[in-house]
Amino acid sequence: MMKVKNMISPRGNKVANQFIITDNHNNEIFQSYNTVIAMRNDSGIVYLDKYSWDYSVTTGKYRNEFLGEGIAETRKKINSGEYILTDLNSEGGV
Repeated sequence: MMKVKNMISPRGNKVANQFIITDNHNNEIFQSYNTVIAMRNDSGIVYLDKYSWDYSVTTGKYRNEFLGEGIAETRKKINSGEYILTDLNSEGGV
């Protein structure tokens, strides 16, 4: 069963248009508005959308929260190959 929940602000309020989705395979997906930004699979492998992972300040804020790190650490993990850039929003995505 898929579950969708709004991200929560530092004040404890639901954040509009920022979602964490847990799918039937226990993958966690961060979606900003209608765009999938990041996915962490059940093995802990992180995929970032190669077109939208760093789209805006707001997306970045909640991406950082989802990943539990700042953008410098995210860039380091992309460059090392630990995080995989892919098209998460196409029909044939991950």
